[in-house]
Amino acid sequence: MAKFEVYVDKAGEHRFRLKAGNGQIILASEGYSSKDGCMNGIESVKENSQDDGRFERKETATGCKFTLKARNGQAIGESEVYTSDAACENGIDSVMKNAPIAEIVEVD
Repeated sequence: MAKFEVYVDKAGEHRFRLKAGNGQIILASEGYSSKDGCMNGIESVKENSQDDGRFERKETATGCKFTLKARNGQAIGESEVYTSDAACENGIDSVMKNAPIAEIVEVD
């Protein structure tokens, strides 16, 4: 089952990562100064991930990646770099499918 893992990074910032049922990370957040901010970020992912127009696709030197943005244009999560456009689109599909149903768990 898909899940949002909430954790504190080495710098003391709160972050989340969305993992698909197979354990692969499909979206990762930036750092938040508070746990509440991080939890609000997860709720924003659940909402905004249902609109394909919120995904900004970017070409990189080695493939492509995507950023999920909120209505105000602020980035709320970013993918890994995929080696092909098709793989990138599959990643977006996975976020759209998994984000609304993912459980939230805290990890160390």
